[in-house]
Amino acid sequence: MLKKIKIGTKFNLLLTIVFIISIVLSGTVLSSILQQRAQTEVTSNALALLNTMIAVRNYTQNKVRDLLLPQLETASSFIPETVPAYSATEVFENLRKNERYQNFFYKEATLNPTNLRDKADAYEAAIVERFRQNPSLPEITNFRDLPEGTVFYIARPLAIKEQSCLQCHSTPEKAPKSQLLTYGSENGFGWKLNEIVAAQIISVPSEEIFSNARSTWLGIMASLTILFAIIVIVINFLIKKTVIQRIRKIENIAQRVSTGDMTVEFDDNSNDEIGGLAAAFNRMKYSLTIAMDMLSKQNE
Repeated sequence: MLKKIKIGTKFNLLLTIVFIISIVLSGTVLSSILQQRAQTEVTSNALALLNTMIAVRNYTQNKVRDLLLPQLETASSFIPETVPAYSATEVFENLRKNERYQNFFYKEATLNPTNLRDKADAYEAAIVERFRQNPSLPEITNFRDLPEGTVFYIARPLAIKEQSCLQCHSTPEKAPKSQLLTYGSENGFGWKLNEIVAAQIISVPSEEIFSNARSTWLGIMASLTILFAIIVIVINFLIKKTVIQRIRKIENIAQRVSTGDMTVEFDDNSNDEIGGLAAAFNRMKYSLTIAMDMLSKQNE
């Protein structure tokens, strides 16, 4: 089948195949790079906020808690600012009042929390259980669909590392009276030292970032397609001009010579291969003319 196809068509077919392969390969590589870049961006956003919340927790634990702790027994209501989880959550909720961060979420999802707003839902509880089953696991990252859209989250285990924490979470009898008055004696007790009781989860919206990556990919691919198409058209034009037309000219002259017209010349003075082919045809034509003249003289 290929033998019946003209050289120009073969060149066009070859260029088209090269064009398609180039577009597919470049598109695949570019998509991978942009997806990785988007992933890096959402991870960077999540880590920055997570580290900020860790700093708030540490400040509350090391500075604020010690100042307010003596008041817990005498206060008429519990002072939640003594709890690192409360401080971090409140700071983040203030951050979410900024429109830019309204779809960002922070939660210290707890299986048995004192404050029920920290109660882990089924999805979060599964994360906590994974940490409990594998205490050496440093963090879990994944995507999750929420009513606000798809988010990327980083979760880290929260364990009871200090004995002082058990004052509020071991048994109701040991808890400050103000805590019992505010939250009751049903929730947030029975915790043990070094036990993983919660997961610190930071969630950042990812749809817009990945959508921008896709838009960038489509724009670049459209530009590459147009560029490759222009290159193919230019190469096709140059091949026709420098190869196909010259070969066709030599073919036409060869046809005339084959019918006995010895007055025509293979007119191509280029120093390339086609020019060499034309010169060889000219020498063959001269040799054929000499042979025909000799044959004619012998017949006479």
